[in-house]
Amino acid sequence: MSTTDTQVEAVRAAVEPAVVALGCSVYDVELVGGAGARTLRLTVDRPGGVDLEAVTDVTRAVSAIVDDAATIGGTYLLEVSSPGVERTLRRPEHYAAAVGEQVSVKLLEASGPRRVRGTLRGFDGDHCVVETETGEESIAIGDVTQARTVFEWGAQPRRARAKGKS
Repeated sequence: MSTTDTQVEAVRAAVEPAVVALGCSVYDVELVGGAGARTLRLTVDRPGGVDLEAVTDVTRAVSAIVDDAATIGGTYLLEVSSPGVERTLRRPEHYAAAVGEQVSVKLLEASGPRRVRGTLRGFDGDHCVVETETGEESIAIGDVTQARTVFEWGAQPRRARAKGKS
């Protein structure tokens, strides 16, 4: 585990009780950027979604916790948000929760990078199974470089015309 991974897990452990107390859950924690320009991204979720008020409440609650924790060190920008409709899949619980959804999985093979799109049909902790147009494909999680759910934007329903107007 890298130093950044250790810091991220320490932040998750430190902020999770405060986030849960506000009726939310920690979806993801990332520490990105280099020295002097780092961003701590805390993604939170709750049944029914996260609104601006919830993001504000979580930001206020965790800001002091993260500032007091000596886990990060140095300066950083705290960013709190919801996972949105297209969710990053990085942790086992993300894959498990996304079974049945449309996904895009980028993986690195000996021949180079490749992207697989389809329906996530299963996840066993080591592999995910994606049903594509050509059949099911088992992908080792260790080969995945990026994965996310894909929101399918459908056609907007037509508005009914008022009767009697031409």
